Amino acid sequence: MREIIHRYCLVTIMMAVTVVQAAPPCCPKNATTDKEVVLWHKLEAEIREIDAHLDGVMGVAIQDLTTGHTFFLNPDEVLPQASSIKIAVLAELYRQHQVGKLKLDDPYTVDAADLVADSNIMGGLTPGVTRVTNRDLATMVVAVSDNSAANVLIDRLGMENVNAFLESLGLHQVRLRRKMMDLKAAGEGRENIATPREMMTLLDILFHGKVINRTLTDDFFKVLATPKDSWIPRYLPEDLKIANKPGSLEGVRNDSGVIFASRPYIICVMTTYLRNERDGQEAIAQISRAAYRMFDRFGRASEYGRVISPANSSK
Repeated sequence: MREIIHRYCLVTIMMAVTVVQAAPPCCPKNATTDKEVVLWHKLEAEIREIDAHLDGVMGVAIQDLTTGHTFFLNPDEVLPQASSIKIAVLAELYRQHQVGKLKLDDPYTVDAADLVADSNIMGGLTPGVTRVTNRDLATMVVAVSDNSAANVLIDRLGMENVNAFLESLGLHQVRLRRKMMDLKAAGEGRENIATPREMMTLLDILFHGKVINRTLTDDFFKVLATPKDSWIPRYLPEDLKIANKPGSLEGVRNDSGVIFASRPYIICVMTTYLRNERDGQEAIAQISRAAYRMFDRFGRASEYGRVISPANSSK
């Protein structure tokens, strides 16, 4: 009898161990819950509805910076970036500063030979007299998308260095292929390009400090968050930190950035072959609003979806 009981106990213990070993690991702390997935599905439906009514081609990439959850629409289409490519230029500037190659505070004296059309800030400075820093140039690039300032930075950084930096990150489709306002290069098909997925990945890498140290990362996003005329912020709260860079060409409207909401996220919306550019701008703004409404709820709610505002004391 003792032997039967002993064998029974051993079998019971072995079965218990097997069950424990076979059980799936616990969900990560920041995993997207089933209830959040429902809202992701609703966001997807809304984006697809906006896309269906747009007379053009759209690519979208959205990433939750807390869980890593993503949404994609045509994520691997190579699309013209216009001024949104300047995000990559600024990232290389900060990388070079970190390694001691080109410093943020290195001075530049305005040269008339560097000026191109529609540079409202640089064009108003005094050639041979006015001195600014590389960081000043970066601020002009973000605030008013000054093309002369961008071209000066590209010359100082080296276009080949910008692209080598992108390649080192495993980004094979984000490419700086010409300077700003180079119509000859554009006419030859040398457009500045990216895919929604790779632009999202670049911002994700930068956000998580994988390229530059935390102090420089914070300053990079401070500069990128300089207020500007763009479409991601159109329907968002005015006091929300939005680090983005729009881009526009004939038939093209883009905007990519990091939204520092209560639950931060990346959003990249690219449109091309637009019959009406204003429709592209509005589509970006509508998708941005839909994404913000979801992430704002995620950030302020409990795991059950209950939101308690500071002034709300009801039970």
